[in-house]
Amino acid sequence: MSEGLLKGIRIVESSMLGPAEMGGFLADLGADVIKIEPPGGDYGRQMTWPIVEGSSLLSLHCNRNKRSVTLDLRTPEAVEIYLDLVRDADAVIEAMRPGALARRGLTFERMQEVNPRIVFCGISGYGATGPYKDMPSHGIAYDTWAGTFNPGYTEDGFPYIPEHASMGIHAGPLMGAFGILAGILNARATGTGCQMEIAQSDAAAYMDWYRIESWKAYERPQSEVTGNASDNYERRAPGTAGMAPGVRYQIYESSDGHVLFMASEQEFWKNFCAGVGRMDLFEQWPGSKYADHARDNLELRRILLEIFRTKTSAEWIAFGNEHNTPIAPCNTPKTIMDDPQFQARFMWYPASQLVADMLPFPLKVAGEDEVDLVRAPNAGEHTDSVLADVLGYDAARIAALHEAGALGD
Repeated sequence: MSEGLLKGIRIVESSMLGPAEMGGFLADLGADVIKIEPPGGDYGRQMTWPIVEGSSLLSLHCNRNKRSVTLDLRTPEAVEIYLDLVRDADAVIEAMRPGALARRGLTFERMQEVNPRIVFCGISGYGATGPYKDMPSHGIAYDTWAGTFNPGYTEDGFPYIPEHASMGIHAGPLMGAFGILAGILNARATGTGCQMEIAQSDAAAYMDWYRIESWKAYERPQSEVTGNASDNYERRAPGTAGMAPGVRYQIYESSDGHVLFMASEQEFWKNFCAGVGRMDLFEQWPGSKYADHARDNLELRRILLEIFRTKTSAEWIAFGNEHNTPIAPCNTPKTIMDDPQFQARFMWYPASQLVADMLPFPLKVAGEDEVDLVRAPNAGEHTDSVLADVLGYDAARIAALHEAGALGD
């Protein structure tokens, strides 16, 4: 099994809850991530659902392949241990409210004194600046703040959180991990580290840049910002909202589910019509070369509705491959596991290895196997071994630290 592309990189991570995924991405790729926990540990082990053998899936996933050390940073001895870990580390992650480490005396400047090449990255809900910086929050707050989904309503008129793909809670850690690697590369080239921070709310907004930037563009006059040529330059609603009236790019019912039809290019539309033996449709509505969705053509939409009902989803996927026409499955988070493409690309880490069945990091390196991950640690599971193996503390010193309460006993 591969040891990972990031073998030799050490990260000191102070994290709680979902933002621990930032170090998790790096651990997935082989970095040595030492998770520093307070006495009692990260309460994320009990948050959300499901709970698998006593720990939350959130914690099991985000903290896999890490080592855990408990430190009571209210004690000067624990602060010195933290600085000793920083001394030979590449980066420090503060995945809590901004300034949590600084309030314990662990400022970036103090870390630089022991390691000028240290890269520091903080991740928080709303970031270190702005009027919301000190507000308590959880993951869905960043999606509602960024406007990535709209409230649902029950039949009784109660607004509720609809099912949606979480954005900020995953995008923030991913972008932060990307920034950390950039910082490490720069530090190794220049000998000087850097301090950075990312907000999960910012990341949620940035992941939706296309819609946000489209609305901004539409503030300009029609003479400067138009729709595309296939729509006679008429503006559509930004992003996927503009897809609703589409016909040649639309979801259709198959005989056993749904498929996504994407023949917005004229070539693909012609291939489809030939494949189903309906060249009359192409002759009547040939469309333009690119991005022509046949918007609001209800007559064509009704015809396609009946055509797509004649085959199963699997048959339409095979048809698309045979006739060079983009047609995609419409899966759910449950059914995607049965999709042959998913099964070909994702090799599950089994529950026997990580406590819960988990997906691997999706990056694939030619000639390398997946990193051989280990389960998420219990709080403080590696305290003594890290102090001994990484810092070289002897047994007497470790015993004295336990006695002093520095290790969260």
